[in-house]
Amino acid sequence: MNRMQNWLAGIAVYRDRRVLAILVLGFASGLPLALTGQTLQAWLTESGTSLQAIGLFASVGTPYALKFLWAPLVDRLELPGLTRRLGRRRGWLIFAQILLIAAILGLGSTDPRDLLYLTALCAVAVAFASATQDIVIDAWRVEILEERQLAAGAACIVFGYRIGMLVSSAGALYLAGPLGWPMVYAIMAALVALGGVTVLLIGEPASRPREDAERRFREVSAWLEARPHLRGWVAKFAAWLYVGVAGPFLQFATRRGWVAVLLFVLLFKLGDSLAGALATSFYLKLGFSREQIAEVSKLYGFAATMLGLFMGGWLMQAAGLYRSLWICGILQMGSNLLFAVLALRGADLWFLAFTIGVENLAGGMGTAALVAYLSALCNVAYTATQYALLSSLTAVARTFLSSFAGFLAQSLGWPLFFVATAFAALPGLILLAWLTRQGAETRVMTKPA
Repeated sequence: MNRMQNWLAGIAVYRDRRVLAILVLGFASGLPLALTGQTLQAWLTESGTSLQAIGLFASVGTPYALKFLWAPLVDRLELPGLTRRLGRRRGWLIFAQILLIAAILGLGSTDPRDLLYLTALCAVAVAFASATQDIVIDAWRVEILEERQLAAGAACIVFGYRIGMLVSSAGALYLAGPLGWPMVYAIMAALVALGGVTVLLIGEPASRPREDAERRFREVSAWLEARPHLRGWVAKFAAWLYVGVAGPFLQFATRRGWVAVLLFVLLFKLGDSLAGALATSFYLKLGFSREQIAEVSKLYGFAATMLGLFMGGWLMQAAGLYRSLWICGILQMGSNLLFAVLALRGADLWFLAFTIGVENLAGGMGTAALVAYLSALCNVAYTATQYALLSSLTAVARTFLSSFAGFLAQSLGWPLFFVATAFAALPGLILLAWLTRQGAETRVMTKPA
């Protein structure tokens, strides 16, 4: 009876308007990623860009990996006009979306056949604005929810994220034929604004957790003011650096196993990232049409991902976080081997559907578990900076570590390449074994009453 009551309570949490708003924000967060990833990859392939150059384009996502560097600005800096009128989180989100819309329009106006470097620069600008938007959305999500809603928030942010990626990947592939790539990117730029409208309707998170950081800032500033050579703005700037920049990292470094935690976050999705870096090019070169890729890889794969998210949430409730990470990590590693079999079978549409279904199911489960894990690691007084640091590490695998996937595939061939991506998942599982044995601390958040 208690289990049934818990299950019903778990479903009821999704009716909260804050949780539903996170679904829309997840959509706005996921929309830009494919525009500099798989969708851009298809555009580059059709324009005749070499496989090596397409592989290097994975590095345009570098801002996702480095966003922790400017996350302290989002935590501490007030934007003239916007912060006073809308609040810190909402003001920053509107600012980031204005930048993002302009960058997407700029990317859509380029031509990779003539000025490939300009396409790359615009793609980096999209990634920078999108990473800034992600910093704000993640901080808003963690701060505005109660602890009992965090799992639902993690599921909704990923669910919305995947919908956004579906629209900007499968939707873009469908629309590119009749409309052309510039018009497709203009439509995607307009859809980004949905996130800003939603957060304006919901409101600003409670400021109590950040008040602790403000009090710490005043204390450090007063201490520095008492030093003979640190007066006025110098003391305040030094205090800002200490509290806003050093504070989040120093606080994170006080917990057990923090180095292993960071390495695990970096490597957990490495195998998936390597395989995904060239997935669209792999399908095209194997002989599948653009329409087949959209129907099977995007639409059918999307349904499998949604099922994976649901199963990931159920696993976290039934088996606990660490055990869920184990199950999802092993499934992710095994799913990559199916791509090697597909490479040997050729353009087999049914086996493509099976492979994509298993891979997206495992990926959805793993993503839900990982997002919940990252959320549990954050201290709410430094939400933007700490979550940006952790999520940046997941982006490192998707950008830096996977940017050489094209060279690896070129030298090994497709079957051996996907076997190598499966083995790339082993370091993350080894770290997970150590963390599980050590019982590394995760739940350190303090939510306001």
